[in-house]
Amino acid sequence: MKWLALHIDTSPAGLEPVENTLSGLGIDSLVIENEGDFRQFLEQNQQYWDFVDEELDRSMSGKCRVTFYVEESEDGFAQIAAVRIALAELKKERPGCAPLLMTIDGVEDADWENNWKAFYKPMEIGERLLVIPDWEDAAANGRTALRLNPGLAFGTGSHATTRLCLTALERHVRPGMRVLDLGCGSGILSIAALLLGAESAFACDIDDKAVDIAYENAALNGVGRERYTVRAGDVLNDAGLQKEMGSGYDIVLANIVADVIIALAPAVRPLLREGGLFLCSGIIDQRAEEVRRVLEANGFAIAETGQSEGWFSFVCQ
Repeated sequence: MKWLALHIDTSPAGLEPVENTLSGLGIDSLVIENEGDFRQFLEQNQQYWDFVDEELDRSMSGKCRVTFYVEESEDGFAQIAAVRIALAELKKERPGCAPLLMTIDGVEDADWENNWKAFYKPMEIGERLLVIPDWEDAAANGRTALRLNPGLAFGTGSHATTRLCLTALERHVRPGMRVLDLGCGSGILSIAALLLGAESAFACDIDDKAVDIAYENAALNGVGRERYTVRAGDVLNDAGLQKEMGSGYDIVLANIVADVIIALAPAVRPLLREGGLFLCSGIIDQRAEEVRRVLEANGFAIAETGQSEGWFSFVCQ
């Protein structure tokens, strides 16, 4: 059996988020290297200081590296592709984790930009949805087909957090509903809501690249701008975005991370109509109880809890 060594370079602040992201993908055997280890080595081996040149010293400044191994096989390549997408999402959500550069035995992550699509296939999600990468062909076989081309910056729907949110969404969306998608990324959740019967959807993301990508994915599914609006901005601080977004939504979606959901908790209730639902996901298991407490403190009752691969979702009333 052959193995591939993968290295992820991040900042000191990025170590824990990277470890949590990898753990969510089932990768827990990690080797951690950081600047602190390097400094400790120098302190304990002062007789070697003359051999540490300034270039090496600068190269270790602020650097942290996470190393892990996967099989050199189709499953291993699929896992690498999943890590690649998860890191892109993490970089978007937490810029302080940069550079988040992944190397594979010296092969730059950029080399994967031309072949990562090979590892994503049509996925049945829940009882009704079939997510089809735009470069694949698949028969819907009675399911609602959602075609998706996420680009390198956003996920395809394969991550457990997205599947949890889609599964909850298909249970609760009804014809005529208005849906709000906070942190929309590729637009997968809000487009799914429209395909499942929602009347209209408003989506926003802090990354302005999401606007074009979400609109392109909507067009792939025959969804026009008369039903679908996508905007870029910070929903908590952008007054213009808040005004355009309005309120009175039947469902508010947020598939982000625990810290952002905690920050959103006080702001979501005014966005919902009476009896509306807040579907949130992207919550790693270690933070689930903390997020639950914050949601309940802000007046939400947890109606449903979803769990998959170390991640949680909540349906809140």
